[in-house]
Amino acid sequence: CPFCRHPVPATDAEADANIMKRVEANDPAAVREMGIMQYEKRDYAKAFQHLTEAAGLGDSSAHDYLSLMYREGTGVEKDGKMGNYHAEEAAIGGHPEARYNLGHIEWNSGSKERAVKHFVIAANLGDVKSVETLKKGYLRGVVSKEDFAAALRAHQAAGDAMKSPERDAASAEKARRRNIK
Repeated sequence: CPFCRHPVPATDAEADANIMKRVEANDPAAVREMGIMQYEKRDYAKAFQHLTEAAGLGDSSAHDYLSLMYREGTGVEKDGKMGNYHAEEAAIGGHPEARYNLGHIEWNSGSKERAVKHFVIAANLGDVKSVETLKKGYLRGVVSKEDFAAALRAHQAAGDAMKSPERDAASAEKARRRNIK
């Protein structure tokens, strides 16, 4: 693995065993991944349990998943306030997609200026959908030229900062694993 310097697991069973070791050590990312695996298996009760634990350990992606579960009522009672709470926690933790989702929540509630601020922050974090949304807003006259230009420059800088051979190798391995399943 390019990040932890351990050899890449040869089998899915080996990968699952590695995740379980990390879950037992309360690694927030591993607990989240376990929750996502349960979510994909449609075992929403276990998914909720793991994602709640990971969120409690500070994992912003776990908050984003919990937000989705609450907003859609997947495995939990539908609760917009809890969905918004977890979206806000994820956004505060630096999760670009959660920030994008908050932009839509604010837009739909009538807070256009707050929505644009959320989209600008998400674009600055590298979120492509936010750039597209800001572009549409600019073309409709809702987003200023200065805000759109600044967000576009920051988005490009974020993309450049994230490029590395290690990240490309990890992305390729993740894509390969998803294609196998």
